[in-house]
Amino acid sequence: MTENKITSLFGIKYPIVQAGMIWCSGWELASAVSNAGGLGLIGAGSMYPDILRTHIKKCKATTDKPFGVNVPLFYPDIDKHMETIVEEGVKIVFTSAGNPKLWTSKLKDHGITVVHVVSNAKFAIKSAEAGVDAIVAEGFEAGGHNGREETTTMCLIPIVRAAVSIPLIAAGGIASGASMLAAMALGADGVQMGSRFVASEESSAHQNFKEVVIQANEGDTLLMMKKITPVRLVRSSFFNQVQEAESRGASAEELTDLLGRARAKKGMFEGDLQEGELEIGQVSGYIRDIMPAAQIVDEIWTEYLAAKKRLIEALD
Repeated sequence: MTENKITSLFGIKYPIVQAGMIWCSGWELASAVSNAGGLGLIGAGSMYPDILRTHIKKCKATTDKPFGVNVPLFYPDIDKHMETIVEEGVKIVFTSAGNPKLWTSKLKDHGITVVHVVSNAKFAIKSAEAGVDAIVAEGFEAGGHNGREETTTMCLIPIVRAAVSIPLIAAGGIASGASMLAAMALGADGVQMGSRFVASEESSAHQNFKEVVIQANEGDTLLMMKKITPVRLVRSSFFNQVQEAESRGASAEELTDLLGRARAKKGMFEGDLQEGELEIGQVSGYIRDIMPAAQIVDEIWTEYLAAKKRLIEALD
């Protein structure tokens, strides 16, 4: 691998980042991806501060490669999370769902590399102005929390690339070497994948949820709850309840009550496929097997090189 902006920034072998997904991205997955040459992320959004500290310690014990922590900025005890991250010597932090100005300079004061996740060029520019080291531009194909604009990855990446010059990571709908090549051709320096790593052996997602992911077909997910916080859900009883409420114009308050507490934990971590919230990307319709994370990284990179070779040959 010839070094590029992302491999140089993080000190990794491949420009492949595993997303820090709530309930799915613990220390086992993060360390496995990092050991395989990518960048593994611990998803702190579903962890209490003491649990996050445990995951960081275990990750440090199982990999000597770079890894990071993803922190949603709406997390209620974010001060404690950031304190834990600094105390444990984490060197890479991905922030999302909030204003990057709140924490970027404070983290960088401790020598931490900061990346912020955005869904449009406006926030990409604000992130660059805040001093982040890189940006993840995530198209609305992605699972989890998403942009209200519903801009697809193929449209978003060149728009963001034209707006900022700092390293750019593409996310949303990427689960193969060919889609990685496409993102790089559009201006990305690397890719971030969530759904593909949910269906990994080391993912902390419940086996029931993993089976839903690999059995999903085209059209089985939908971006919902845009009145409160956009999230892509796969079809289930809870999905149907949300769809019915939205079709009759339910208020943000009613949707918040319907969401309640711990829906995501119930679905993705505990495996309740009816009443739980099941967040996954559109690319789940492409994923058909559960594999070790190292095999996923190797397969993606091998496919990327093969796709690149095919494209060069086709253009000769």
